[in-house]
Amino acid sequence: MSELKRPVLPPTDRDGRRQSGLEKLLYLQRALIIGFVLAVYLWSARGTNLSLPELIEGFPHMADFFSRMLPPNLAILKDLVRPTVETVQIALWGTSLAVLLAIPLGLLAARNIAPHPTLYATARFILNALRSISEMVFALIFVTAVGLGPFPGVLALAFHSAGMLGKFYAEAIENIDPGVVEALEATGAHKLQVIAFGVVPQVLPEFIAYNLYRLEHNVRQATVLGLVGAGGIGFELITSMRLFKYPDTAAILMMILATVTLVDYLSSRLRARVI
Repeated sequence: MSELKRPVLPPTDRDGRRQSGLEKLLYLQRALIIGFVLAVYLWSARGTNLSLPELIEGFPHMADFFSRMLPPNLAILKDLVRPTVETVQIALWGTSLAVLLAIPLGLLAARNIAPHPTLYATARFILNALRSISEMVFALIFVTAVGLGPFPGVLALAFHSAGMLGKFYAEAIENIDPGVVEALEATGAHKLQVIAFGVVPQVLPEFIAYNLYRLEHNVRQATVLGLVGAGGIGFELITSMRLFKYPDTAAILMMILATVTLVDYLSSRLRARVI
């Protein structure tokens, strides 16, 4: 004898009214969220004096500025090789020192392998402090300490990048497979062995990718640090603008664009081989 199927009863009016009320509440909630976001953007636009008409009115001045840059003074390109190489050197050393600083901080800032909560909190605080101060501010500080030149630029990139890389390292470590670590600990491995054989193999590809991305960023940022006297081609850029040598400025911008494009290409090729 086959089992009797329970008939499906149609929803009652009460259930329909309840579902309709929930849908209206959901729509109201979404409308309130959208309205709040729009209000925040309008408030921010007023605070930052956003004005499309002013931008349109300023187009003739921008066109006049760019017209003064044409044609670029290509004769100075040979003189830009040294400061361009210096810019790349600043980025390379700044990134390398940042990696050395970020590795121990990232290990201590990872909740799953931090040896003590106090060390974890301290490492997190240091990383937050390094990230909160921009490269430009660091450069101004180190220029007053060691004088003008590329060295303060290296230090500025190193300290700020250490804060960024350390945060990325810590997040990558916190997302590892805990089973590998537990298996090593079960065999009696000490902390350094767990890190070397259980953590590093899992996060090494991500670490390499973060380092290459940071190197690309630092090459671009190193061109800006020259504006505050931290060496590199940025110093040539601000000098040409202050002297109103706009054709020289155009040539310098072309050199910066070519350098950043080349570094991005080489970095992407290397990253594709490693990962």
